[in-house]
Amino acid sequence: MRTDIDIAQEFQNTKAKPINEVGISLGLKPNDLELYGNYKAKLSNNALKKYTKNEKLGKLILTTSINPTPAGEGKSTMAIALADALSTQTHKKSMLALREPSLGPVMGLKGGATGGGQCQVVPMEDINLHFTGDLHALTSAINTLAALIDNHMQQGNALNLDSRQIMFKRSLDVNDRVMRHVLVGMGGRTSGVPREESFQITAANELMAILCLATGIDDLKNRIGQVLVGYTYEQTPVYVKDLNVQGAITVLLKDAIKPNLVQTLEHTPALIHGGPFANIAHGTNSVIATTTALNMADYVVTEAGFGADLGGEKYNDFVSQLLPKSPDVSVIVATVRALKYHGGQVLSELKNESVSALEIGFANLKQHIENMQKFNIPVVVAINAFASDTSEELRTLKQLIVNLGVKVCIVDAHQNGSIGAKDLAETIIEVTDNQPVTNAKRIYDNNESIEEKVKHVAREIYRAKDVAFSKQALNSIKNIKQNNKENLPIIIAKTQSSFSDDPKQLNVVSDFTLQVRDVDLKSGAGFIVVYAGSVLTMPGLSKHPAALDIDIDSNGKISGLF
Repeated sequence: MRTDIDIAQEFQNTKAKPINEVGISLGLKPNDLELYGNYKAKLSNNALKKYTKNEKLGKLILTTSINPTPAGEGKSTMAIALADALSTQTHKKSMLALREPSLGPVMGLKGGATGGGQCQVVPMEDINLHFTGDLHALTSAINTLAALIDNHMQQGNALNLDSRQIMFKRSLDVNDRVMRHVLVGMGGRTSGVPREESFQITAANELMAILCLATGIDDLKNRIGQVLVGYTYEQTPVYVKDLNVQGAITVLLKDAIKPNLVQTLEHTPALIHGGPFANIAHGTNSVIATTTALNMADYVVTEAGFGADLGGEKYNDFVSQLLPKSPDVSVIVATVRALKYHGGQVLSELKNESVSALEIGFANLKQHIENMQKFNIPVVVAINAFASDTSEELRTLKQLIVNLGVKVCIVDAHQNGSIGAKDLAETIIEVTDNQPVTNAKRIYDNNESIEEKVKHVAREIYRAKDVAFSKQALNSIKNIKQNNKENLPIIIAKTQSSFSDDPKQLNVVSDFTLQVRDVDLKSGAGFIVVYAGSVLTMPGLSKHPAALDIDIDSNGKISGLF
């Protein structure tokens, strides 16, 4: 059986179009692209000015899923399959707008974010590794800002920053648990002010969120200026603009803010840009990329990270407010295997038929469907079929979904390409053609208190019976209120594996209290992060990380990359 990288490499060597030809299919001129070799390009400032006028917008299709499991759901693969089917099977002008992978998970456990089988974006190796250097630019910008903060304290500390209350963290684009808690400034007076520091993975840093939310260079610079650096000894907040370094940090991101253009295995154009995680940030690609795609194509397929309780909720409650339109339809990806896992079947037995486990685990999908419907957005369920699925299991799952009055399609595109998603594409066209344009409803109002906003999401989306705030969380909320930042949207950071804050509580959970341990102001990004349960912003590596299986031969051919 051929691996994903085998399929991608064969395509790259024989069928890939030069990226300027992909650009021509979108109506782009030569000066609209900045080439990074033959198969990658960034959209130029000239192109971004032309394609962000919002005069005629395409349909926006949001892809999300059930709570992820070790069995896999294939959300990115499904998004790519749908875009390909819209383009190849129904001959619609379609595009993808997806996140770019973080190197840490690529070398760690999760793997890449370029799809799988016959549904991939290419060049797969480049995208999963260094791509066009966006994450490296971000890491440099983050650590330059951190160095400037420490230098300010070393050089007289005119702003009277309290070294114990520095909120901005350094970052690395690797999974490195030993960097979670470190001491910096050791080695004497000339080595800086000694203090505790903690590194985050680059995708978890506020600058990643800002890059993905900014509408242009001016907005990017303004948002960076609004980033909270820390507090003075008098508890006065200090922002990047107080250091007057927002211009320098923006310069480091002047190219990273431009979306990256690549193609799928069926030559569908794809904008791959930005990559905030959905369990600790808002979890979708850049606003610039989605807005540009909506101005270029008739159908735009995008993705929200992890399950609909995380990425889906944040997309509709927060990200949609920054886009020229809300999603026209939400596609929820589910698999028989994952639902059986939620229903109690152990991982090693998922290839064995168990209609009873499937029926129990269906409750997870049902809650996600109900949640997305609360946003007043039509829902279509895409069953990602696996070879181990029995006809009885597929029939049962499809009937359970139909009984809810929801449209459902069985998709087998991983092996068969876009033809396997033709039914889904035709269903999406039917639903969006008959759906009046409306703005998504929201679960909460920004003007409510932080506590009330959290309770709305916890009760409406997670189905918690209550929310408990730790003393630390209440103190953080008090600081945010005192600084008049309470009226910002919330981003709840919690495990992706469960509706609750406990990753071991699978399927659906109702009799639980959401435990909020802390709250963090991200004033540049324009949201408040609410930490529920144990959430790491610097992952570690597993006993057998993916890096152990990756290699390169004397001809430069990479192997083991999925």
